[in-house]
Amino acid sequence: MQIKELLNKGTIMLKTNGVESPKLKARLLLQHILNKTRQQMIIYDTEQVSKEKEKEYIININKLIKGIPLQHITNSQEFMKMNFFVNNDVLIPRADTEILVEEVIKIAKQKKNPIILDLCTGSGAIAVSLAKYIENAIIYAVDISENALKVAQRNAKENNVEQKIKFIKSDMFAEIKQEVKFDIIVSNPPYIRTDVIKQLNKDVQNEPHIALDGGKDGLDFYRKIAKEAYTYMKIDSFLCLEIGYDQKIDVIEIIENEKKYATAYCKKDLYGNDRIIVTKILD
Repeated sequence: MQIKELLNKGTIMLKTNGVESPKLKARLLLQHILNKTRQQMIIYDTEQVSKEKEKEYIININKLIKGIPLQHITNSQEFMKMNFFVNNDVLIPRADTEILVEEVIKIAKQKKNPIILDLCTGSGAIAVSLAKYIENAIIYAVDISENALKVAQRNAKENNVEQKIKFIKSDMFAEIKQEVKFDIIVSNPPYIRTDVIKQLNKDVQNEPHIALDGGKDGLDFYRKIAKEAYTYMKIDSFLCLEIGYDQKIDVIEIIENEKKYATAYCKKDLYGNDRIIVTKILD
């Protein structure tokens, strides 16, 4: 079967089964299996695909139909112009989170040799990106999952920043020594309401629930962070959080109720949704 014929077959299978973006996913999967760029797929679209590769492709098309995320099949996701290894132990990095990273980079430029804590690091997308783009930064990357930390460490090594990141297995702040003070604490914590997870797309439901579940109202982690973060913050330091599109008012209220932080500001993502909250510790 020719590349273009196999690609068309995969697209139809995905579309028939209600998979979102069927043409894009069918192409990206075939690119991965054939190890070809998009341009090569176009130029050599009449090239014959081996029976082995054809079989592998159809097997993985069926995985997509079952709700397995494409990134868990390819073990790859681009973030901040870098490639990240991902598997079913970590949340797949989203473009929306780049808004958070870019804001932290901007803030960090005001600091000399900034010390940054990334809570719920997962794949390490935030920590690795900050280490890559902030000169002389020292990053602490924390996660409760040992398997997630292994993925994050792999990504740090593959992106040549492992010397700038300290990885710590910890339930939030539990294993962080209080004598360590941070210039910036950043987190993209779980923030989906427990009862909403089962309503999400199948591929999202196949991501680790521990990285999605923010409790009954989706705000459990924000309460914990707001309550404890200031203990680990220097004077004139910042707290930067990713939020769900409808959580701005609630998260700001949680922060204000602690009476430890200055007035927070919010930034929107590329789709115009409220996406990050930034506040500063009170002097």
